[in-house]
Parts: sequence; C-alpha cells; structure tokens
Amino acid sequence: MIPIRDTVRARRFPVVNTVLILLNVLVFFFETSLGPVTLNRFVLAYGLVPARFWAGTDASRWLPLFSSMFLHGSWFHLLSNMLALYIFGDNVEDRMGHLRYLIFYLLGGVLAGLAHLWAYPVSPVPTVGASGAIAAVLGAYFVLYPLARVITLIPIFFFVQVVEIPAVFYLGFWFLSQLLNGTFALTVKTFQGGGVAWWAHIGGFLAGIVLVRLFVRRRRRRFYPDEYYPW
Repeated sequence: MIPIRDTVRARRFPVVNTVLILLNVLVFFFETSLGPVTLNRFVLAYGLVPARFWAGTDASRWLPLFSSMFLHGSWFHLLSNMLALYIFGDNVEDRMGHLRYLIFYLLGGVLAGLAHLWAYPVSPVPTVGASGAIAAVLGAYFVLYPLARVITLIPIFFFVQVVEIPAVFYLGFWFLSQLLNGTFALTVKTFQGGGVAWWAHIGGFLAGIVLVRLFVRRRRRRFYPDEYYPW
C-alpha cells in the first residue's frame, strides 16, 4: 500500500514539518557527495550503534540518538519516509503548534531509538533513518484523526487501485505489521547483521500514542473534520 494523501486539511502552514523534510533531504544530498570510505565513516560516527552506545560512558554517546534521525541509506529510504512525514505530519503539527511539534518529533525519535537499543543491545550495525520519529507522528495521528481517510494506491497484479482507507485501519494495520515482523526478528536475531529497525518503529508509534495528549493544544472541538464532513 502506498499512501498518497489524507483527507484532513491543515489550517496552518506546517513550518516545522517542512523544515524537517528539507533538512533530511539536504543531509542526504550531503551523504551522496561523500566517497564510499568517507560515507562509511560518517554513518558509523553519526548512526546509532547499539553496541557502542551501551559500551560508552560519556555524554557523546547520546548524540547519535538525534543525528541518526536525519540520515538515510538510500533514495527509496528517504522518499518513503518523507512521503509519510508530508502526509501525516502537517495535521499533527496543526494540533500541537510549531514548537510543541518539534519537541514531540525529537522526543519520539529518541524514544524510538531507545527501543531499538533495548531490542538489539549488542548489534554493531549503525541504524539510520527518520522512521522512528515518523512512527511517533503516526501514533499521534492515530489518536487525533481516527476518522480521517488515507487515499492509498494498492497494486493488484498489473492494475493499481485507488482506495480510501480509514486512518484507524491503515495505521493499525501498519503497526500490526511492524509488531509481527519485530517479534519474528527478535526470535531469529536478524538485525545483528543488518535489517529493518522494526522495534524503533514499534517504540516510536507507542511513544506517539502515549505522548500526544501531553503536547496537543486544548481546543473546544475534540477532532478536526475531514474534507467530507458532515456528509
């Protein structure tokens, strides 16, 4: 399933969300300008390496929890993450406000990283990507806009079907897939040699669900209507 957009219109321009997307893109362009050896050193230095984190004792070991959020391993990795952030992040920022959203995003990314560190404490593989922080945004969206719909492309053999899926089902299915894959990955310890950081996604999503009420601004209306409301 490939999301195209949602049916909730943000009422304010998503300043922070736009800046986050631009920063991720700019950092990736910087990565592509590096040679293979320099790039490997760069990723090893600023990616999140569980074995190094748990072995460290100084404050510098916490830096990759933040820096790894802005690194990506490929164009597909970058574009898929930024598409999700573009679709869901603007509405969450709209409900939280700019500064609160920024703090929420970074905190969600840190908690997602900690979940990954817990799941794979001896892994020497650097983990990169904004998906943990974005998972927190998805968790917040799941709570704030369960009745919204996600316009989704679904490939069926040689055809592509465009369908509207309620956000509660779309995001619920996404989380369930992460949980099942993460559980399987723990049993076979697949990430020790590299792979998808399932538990960063799981931890980020749960962090978003728990933290959203602490960051959302209080309003008289309990939720925003989508573009079809009230029909």
